[in-house]
Amino acid sequence: MTAHVHFGHIFHLAGRPTVTEAIDALVSIPDGALVVGDDGKILFAGERAQLPDRHASATVHDHRGGYLLPGFVDTHIHFPQTYAGDSYGGGQLLEWLTLCIFPSESKFADPEFATRAAVEFTRRRIAAGSTAAMVFGSAFPHAQDALFGQTLKAGLRIVSGRGIQTRGPESARPLITSEQDAIRLTRAEIDKWHAADTGDVDTALLHVAIVPRFSLSVTTETLRNLGELYHEVRDRGVYVHSHLNENNRPGTGEVDTTKQDYQVDSYLDTYDGKFLPGSAVGGKSLLGRRTILAHCVHCTDAELARMAETGTSISHCPVSQLFLGSGTMPWKRTVASGVNIAAGTDFGGGDEWLIPRVLGDAFKQHITEPGDDGVSMHPAEMLFLGTLGGARALDMEDRFGNFDLGKEADFVVVRPADALAGPLRNAVRADEADLARDQTLFTLLMGIRESSIAEVYVRGNRVTA
Repeated sequence: MTAHVHFGHIFHLAGRPTVTEAIDALVSIPDGALVVGDDGKILFAGERAQLPDRHASATVHDHRGGYLLPGFVDTHIHFPQTYAGDSYGGGQLLEWLTLCIFPSESKFADPEFATRAAVEFTRRRIAAGSTAAMVFGSAFPHAQDALFGQTLKAGLRIVSGRGIQTRGPESARPLITSEQDAIRLTRAEIDKWHAADTGDVDTALLHVAIVPRFSLSVTTETLRNLGELYHEVRDRGVYVHSHLNENNRPGTGEVDTTKQDYQVDSYLDTYDGKFLPGSAVGGKSLLGRRTILAHCVHCTDAELARMAETGTSISHCPVSQLFLGSGTMPWKRTVASGVNIAAGTDFGGGDEWLIPRVLGDAFKQHITEPGDDGVSMHPAEMLFLGTLGGARALDMEDRFGNFDLGKEADFVVVRPADALAGPLRNAVRADEADLARDQTLFTLLMGIRESSIAEVYVRGNRVTA
């Protein structure tokens, strides 16, 4: 058997901690060794001096002076917004969608344009070290074919589904389908691409999600039909992805508009099968362990409790929330609910491709929450959001997300560029070992840029653009 051993400073979260347990699960091995077998699984992660003799003949990759981190997991990013970052709409979410995003996404009707975008999207993911991603897909099947094809060619992990819209403003017209086509095209995508690379959902890199854009882009008939479809395919490991409680500008924001439009008690009810007036049950729920809802900035306690109860995860997107003026997801209250939280770039609502930039903005947002709500996030919690929490949100924690033995070796090699190398090498560190460790991890996560990501691996195989 041919094994490969990678030397470097290892950081990861061992075991299966929650975000509140991440500090105790943090592992730092300054002179570390990560051994990957020919099946792409981790055989050893520990001190280089303790490397077992049976790995003495392993091919050596010497990254000393650099860092080995689990691959970043982006749990919310928009493929048809590949070229739409930093779009100015003169307002917040709904204005930005109407003036900028719907027209941008409509350009993917051109197959050649969509293919170029799929190449660029995949390249940018590699550059950012996002080894796994929940990708909000294009409305156009040929664009999704290009996305899945390029992802498979590169060897990355993806969960994606075509963005489903059955109503919307005039600028969204090219993206809107009939009720029948919404289900037909979604079913066809599942049949064509879900676990298409291996035929086994437990080993596949490619997975499909059911993706209603958000409740204001679909009807009660759409939600009813999607609930029936999900009930049919849930056992095949299909996912659900959408947006929830993102923007709540009084009276005209997404949250109030949704509740008024559906006449429901809460926004979450529309995804929970309770989309008839008065939150009466109208169909089957879309919530569950393979459902990720992005943003969740303005959730009620009852909504958070229901997500925790069903195993639904939140994709926390602070860069996007800043960009669109959506507010700050309350960290302490959200964590206290027990719901799993992961990180999402939300490119192009966010203008960053890099998960560490998301983690940095999360730290800045939550330390500035008012009064007792303000909290200085621990760097282990930040690492959780960007790695293990994302793997859990994708219900693939048993496959990747840390360096536990037997897991598939998804990791990034961070080789600090000059702007990061100086602080890591010269900044003052505490005498107390654990605090010094935490200070180093914090500097690393806050300072990583794309130029720092030297190599990217999925299942032990190096991924290149």
